[in-house]
Amino acid sequence: MSTQTPTLNEIVALAKRRGFVYPASSIYGGLANAYDYGPLGAQLLKNIKDAWWREFIESRQDMVGLETQIIQHPETWVASGHVESFNDPLVEDKVNHKRYRADHLIEAWLKKQTNPPKIDVDSLNLEEMAELIKKHKIKSPDGNPITQPKPFNILFETHLGVVEGEKDKVYLRGETAQGIFLNFKNVLDSTRVKLPFGIGNIGKSFRNEITTGQFVFRTFEFEQAEIEYFFNPKETDWQKLFKKWQDDMWQFVTKTLGVGEASLRWRRHSNAERSFYSQETYDLDFKFPFGFKELWGLAYRTDYDLKQQAKHSGADLSYRDPYTHETFYPHVIEPALGISRAFLMVLVDAYKHDSTGRFYLDIKSDLAPYQVAVFPLLKNKPELIKKARQVFDKLKGDFRTTWDDRGNIGKRYLYQDEIGTPFAVTIDFDTLEKGQVTVRDRNTTKQEVVAVEQLAKYLADKFKQT
Repeated sequence: MSTQTPTLNEIVALAKRRGFVYPASSIYGGLANAYDYGPLGAQLLKNIKDAWWREFIESRQDMVGLETQIIQHPETWVASGHVESFNDPLVEDKVNHKRYRADHLIEAWLKKQTNPPKIDVDSLNLEEMAELIKKHKIKSPDGNPITQPKPFNILFETHLGVVEGEKDKVYLRGETAQGIFLNFKNVLDSTRVKLPFGIGNIGKSFRNEITTGQFVFRTFEFEQAEIEYFFNPKETDWQKLFKKWQDDMWQFVTKTLGVGEASLRWRRHSNAERSFYSQETYDLDFKFPFGFKELWGLAYRTDYDLKQQAKHSGADLSYRDPYTHETFYPHVIEPALGISRAFLMVLVDAYKHDSTGRFYLDIKSDLAPYQVAVFPLLKNKPELIKKARQVFDKLKGDFRTTWDDRGNIGKRYLYQDEIGTPFAVTIDFDTLEKGQVTVRDRNTTKQEVVAVEQLAKYLADKFKQT
């Protein structure tokens, strides 16, 4: 089995060919940084979100969930600091006026050097980036000189209202977390939660990204799964809690999503990179085709956000301890996962070739878009079709099941391998005579004969093993 990281072109080609991801608005020539999820991609995306919600919300007594609005009161983003400082370092090609992120151009330049200087690009400020660009004469991808880096706010601005001049300026949310802080008091008043506890929120966020060309890793519109875990810093050791969240995140990626540990790493933010209100920040990085990049961030944000929203709104967002009657602002630890990045990670990690050169997607059975495919051996034999339909109908209530009668049996196997279906069930003449079906394993290609009445249990047992 080949474990070599696939190229981005290979992933993009597979995604379009098999209906995982399509370029958005493709009939009009497409739209940069925008993608639609096809039938298989939509299901895989849903399965990842469901797994996150089940593991971090439903299965824990110290967690509750929210679903908040994409458009919040505009003062939300003033209070959070997004209006003032939600910036990327922008440079512009002086000839064709294309725009790029300065840090990404510096990273690309470093990769081309035989003996690159040791530079932590993530920790550079605008002035340091400008000095590097000037010193090394770094140019645009088209070979043209570029402007000095300047801050570019990536928060999307829009307006509510119909009469020009009377519209209210609002923003598409840049993160899902602020909806949690806005509803902190509502959750306290309407539930029986007590510190320490967490609130999770999953949904769309929007950022006016400069960089294109990294597929669904970096897009204008994306999905986040964020948690704010509230605690009393006098009673809870934040460092132990932080480490516990690191362990839980690692467990989710490696066990629940089935991703190999060799492609993962923790990266600590430098003092220059870390937000001023954050006391500690780590990224869980995955080795994408374009290198190690952030999948999941973890930050100890102290009590900054609640205080800021309370200050700007005038609302009381403090917590009153039911036992000591002490009133204070809880501190928070925030794990923030990019769902579309997790989606891309699963595709990249699952992309495999065996010793014969056969390609397949080794996706965990509970994440795979389809778990079982049902084949009639021949599509021109009514008795086989009838029996195959019976088996299909019996399985579809317990498993995500697909029907496939196109082409010959070999081509059907290869197609199901490519979309990651763990098992294929073939109904043949032994099914009619002996009540047996042939079950083929995606990863090994081994086949077993199973009695029809035992098929559902056989598959359930196999899925438990994976």
